[in-house]
Amino acid sequence: MKVDALGLPGVLLVTADVHRDRRGALTEVWQAARYAELGLTLPFVQDNHAHSVRGVIRGLHWQLDRPQGKLVTVLQGCIWDVVVDVRPGPHRGRWVAAELAAGSGRQLWIPPGYAHGFVVCSDTADVLYKNTAPWLPGRGRGVRWDDPELALPWPVDVPVVSDADAALPWLADVAAGDLPAADGGGGA
Repeated sequence: MKVDALGLPGVLLVTADVHRDRRGALTEVWQAARYAELGLTLPFVQDNHAHSVRGVIRGLHWQLDRPQGKLVTVLQGCIWDVVVDVRPGPHRGRWVAAELAAGSGRQLWIPPGYAHGFVVCSDTADVLYKNTAPWLPGRGRGVRWDDPELALPWPVDVPVVSDADAALPWLADVAAGDLPAADGGGGA
């Protein structure tokens, strides 16, 4: 397994070993002891599966009170996955991104307290993310995918965005109590 830091504190690109032969391929997606060796002792409590078509942008989201750390894996297709630091402090507004594709062994670890989103680059994609905290109704927050302050270069010609995501505020307009704490905690 290979691990690369991506330029925001704690955000890691993990590339698992992919074992290929004439039958296909096998990848160990998660094994607690192996990830603990990397310093990732994670109490995963919820798995989410998103199926989307080309051009769909999901995000940029985070959760208050019990922020979610996420380990993102693509099971089918390809996505451009983005992590944005929206917390108060020196990294605010900085982002990193990675392409994740089925069969590549690549996973993105996103610590609690970051905004997260992705766009589908293939005809369809199935994305699995393991979460360290459950979803809490009414505690989700986000910023617009096309915020000019962030200037994310989404690799999509015709984005497909939910009404809820299109109505999210610009980062500059998010109330301080709706931001994650500077330490990655859940905000107010």
